[in-house]
Amino acid sequence: MPAATAAEKADEARSLVEQHGGVRAAARASGIPVSTLRSRMKAAGVQTVVPSGDQHRIRQLEDIIEQQAEALDRARGSAFQLAAGSKKRKNKPFLRVVIPDSHGVHIDKEAAGAFLADLDMLKPAEVVMLGDHLDCGGFLAAHHTENFVAETEYTFEDDVAAANVFLDEIQQRIGDVPVHYISGNHERRVERWILTQKLRNQADAEYLLRLFGPATVLKLAERGITYYSETGFHHGLVIRGTIKLGHCHFTHGSSTAKHAASAMVDKFGGNVVFGHTHRADAFVRRTVSQGAIGAWNPGCLCQLQPYYGLTNLSNWSHGYGLQIVQDDGSFLHINVPIVDGRSYMVPLVT
Repeated sequence: MPAATAAEKADEARSLVEQHGGVRAAARASGIPVSTLRSRMKAAGVQTVVPSGDQHRIRQLEDIIEQQAEALDRARGSAFQLAAGSKKRKNKPFLRVVIPDSHGVHIDKEAAGAFLADLDMLKPAEVVMLGDHLDCGGFLAAHHTENFVAETEYTFEDDVAAANVFLDEIQQRIGDVPVHYISGNHERRVERWILTQKLRNQADAEYLLRLFGPATVLKLAERGITYYSETGFHHGLVIRGTIKLGHCHFTHGSSTAKHAASAMVDKFGGNVVFGHTHRADAFVRRTVSQGAIGAWNPGCLCQLQPYYGLTNLSNWSHGYGLQIVQDDGSFLHINVPIVDGRSYMVPLVT
């Protein structure tokens, strides 16, 4: 069937507008963008009435809303269509989402909500969790003093419940895709406490860890989530608590230096994504042997002002990581910022 000519499209636009009593009503009924209908009306020689005063301001606001809606549609239909899906496709790029520190009961609900809304749209083929998704404060945090007694107002049970809710929300949106959970220094508090309490009996310590360890209380095996302890070696690497997927390393991290990303590039000599500092960071260096290598920290999804910060304003920031991964393991990494509960994912890709 031959494509409609410009004149036929113009006549169709005029008919739709007349039928529905206006351009916007016609756009909603037909699914044709307002801007397209207006262009076709103009081609048909139909002049629309230019509003004035309050009506003009309303038209401007409606135009902005329409542009945002069209941008969202483009994001859903173009950039992610190549990469999204529950399965990796051979010779096709896919999306990998990187989830930074959320800290159990200290998760920031607005930031987490914005992230989950993006996750619902992205439908990644792989997820990496960078650790510290349990906070493990109270009796598990040996460094707490009386000055920070407010930190002990919640229980380990509360903390576990909050982390499980977050995991439930994530898995409802991603379906059956690989999830890699890397232990952070806060999950390690459980292991440290158990070993301290049962130092005289290694068997008892191992038994308690099986009962109360992060992998158990978060039901990671039942969820089909792979857990990587911070004290273990993984994927044949010589550094503990680190995995490698394609051309990129992932680890919770330990440096809190001002230029932590630069320090991580020097340490790894390759690409690495890390958490721990709670602040967005990136550093890329060009090398002779490997070309460009970089380190990225997406930020965090926890509350930005901790109890122990007292009156000192933190330099933390909300966000998550998004990687477009090629079949050969190469990738494009994007730190997606979340500011005041609003994700900037769509503006980044449109």
